[in-house]
Amino acid sequence: MAARRLLLVLLLLLCGLTSVHPISEVDALQAFKLGFAGDNPAFQSWDTTMATPCTWFHVTCGMGNQVVRLDLGNQSLSGVLKPEIGQLQALQSLELYGNNISGNIPRQLGGLASLQTLDLYLNKFTGEIPNELGNLSKLSNLRLNNNSLSGPIPMSLTTIQSLDVLDLSHNNLSGIIPTSGSFSRFTPISFIDNHLTYKNSSDSPSNNSAAAVPSGRSTSNIGAIAGGAAAGAAMLFAAPIVVFAWWWRHKPHEQFFDLLDEETPEVHLGQLRRFTLRELQVATDNFSPNNLLGRGGFGKVYKGRLLDGSLIAIKRLNEDRIGTGERQFLMEVEIISMAVHQNLLRLHGYCMTPTERLLVYPYMENRSLETRLRECSASQPPLDWPTRRKIALGSARGLSYLHEGCDPKIIHRDVKAANILLNEKLEAIVGDFGLARIMDYKVSHVVTGVMGTLGHIPMEYLTAGRTSDKTDVFGYGIMLFELISGKRGFDLVGLANEENARVHDWVKKLLEEERLEALIDPNLQEIYDGGEQGGVREEVRLLVQIALLCTQESAPSRPRMSTVVTMLEGVGVAEHWDAWKRTTTVLGSLEVGQSDSDARADSVANLPPDTLSGPR
Repeated sequence: MAARRLLLVLLLLLCGLTSVHPISEVDALQAFKLGFAGDNPAFQSWDTTMATPCTWFHVTCGMGNQVVRLDLGNQSLSGVLKPEIGQLQALQSLELYGNNISGNIPRQLGGLASLQTLDLYLNKFTGEIPNELGNLSKLSNLRLNNNSLSGPIPMSLTTIQSLDVLDLSHNNLSGIIPTSGSFSRFTPISFIDNHLTYKNSSDSPSNNSAAAVPSGRSTSNIGAIAGGAAAGAAMLFAAPIVVFAWWWRHKPHEQFFDLLDEETPEVHLGQLRRFTLRELQVATDNFSPNNLLGRGGFGKVYKGRLLDGSLIAIKRLNEDRIGTGERQFLMEVEIISMAVHQNLLRLHGYCMTPTERLLVYPYMENRSLETRLRECSASQPPLDWPTRRKIALGSARGLSYLHEGCDPKIIHRDVKAANILLNEKLEAIVGDFGLARIMDYKVSHVVTGVMGTLGHIPMEYLTAGRTSDKTDVFGYGIMLFELISGKRGFDLVGLANEENARVHDWVKKLLEEERLEALIDPNLQEIYDGGEQGGVREEVRLLVQIALLCTQESAPSRPRMSTVVTMLEGVGVAEHWDAWKRTTTVLGSLEVGQSDSDARADSVANLPPDTLSGPR
């Protein structure tokens, strides 16, 4: 009888093993998708007939083509989170914030041993926080705020030593806030808008352990034999699965082609990171138009989000730049990366394939000066005068470093408000070096094809293609007019044309006739008109004078950017202004003489240096 029972047990085990197959990641994601209502555009590339989900939008794969990141934040998802998500065993980041997902948080999430980021905030989750989340020993970011979760905070969460970010605020949680373990370093703001209280808890985290271990250890001989047989059977049927997994991992898969390291020319790129094309495609949702930040003569700029959550801006060069040789492109990247200054946009990394050239920069939350001057809102009020003064000084320091702090010096060639970026403190960061040019310090100017933005191009560049650091000084002066007026350089040209004058002459006339209010940004008009802040009027006047010195028709007469910095710091404005006024009557003849000498210098046939390819 015992032998028959043992045989029956073995048969049942064998039948069970032959009927159970491990669920694939494609099947797990398909089940995950079915939890949400409607035909959401976020899933448009999710082709379940494919063997791997690694080419799907919002899905990132790592080693062995396993899913390591699922990023579907702010995708208007409504429905429930299916427990099959727990089958993605290599998952490191699950980001579903900003949707309308309801129902319970699946306890199966606690089985994702590699999970580091769990962002479920701004949804409609209900029920209790699963105790099993305490099993996520690698979890560093846990955000469950702004849901409708109830019940106590599981004590198991206090055992996660890697937890750096925790937000459980704005829920319906109740009970005691644990003060032991990893929770001791979190501030009360992590728990606000709940029904929680602080109290010294004597409960051990292990009291709420997610799993119970059976206490009984004695088994019958038949049970031991059955267990051994089951283990043997499991090994027998697991072997083909292991062999298949090894074969799948080592077989060739269709991948995005990138240049191999051994093909890379020997260029020293310091700490620059070399991104893969796949990384940047995932970060930008395959360069979705929804992530387009802007475009220029050398390409388009996209907003992206890396696996670690950091935001980046990616400059994707136009096709006509792809012909740039590998060595030339890498040398250009190297030169850009050497320009390091607090007022210059720092290059993070690059990507180079046979069909792509991409440059990666930090994302600027406050976008550009041009954007802030013309797109005001409740959350982004108009720039006040002290901030504008700070932006003028910061951008001047950045350009001064390019001209005099770099060897060889770098000319920007497209200085304007749109290329002055603003960081989180509204400090000026000179960016978009797409038209930049390297110059030997012994060369006064080079002859190039005219590139830039109408209204910011000086006459010697527009008519003869001659560019120098004084080209940037002119563009900076026009940028100061933009900063003061809130108008684009092109619009200022139109206003000046109405009086048959250049922008420089038109503004000079407004200054001489004491009519600068015609130039002032309406958002500044109130403080400019007087009251206790009447000093602003004099500061505006000084800034206009500096801008006029920078936009002189004679390039040699324009000040260097280091001199502009000194004047903005309050030294020498009056002296330079008086000297310019005294020599105004003779500048015309001097300009003619200088033009002739410059033309003779051009005949020396200096070879133009390489043109930089990317923005800063």
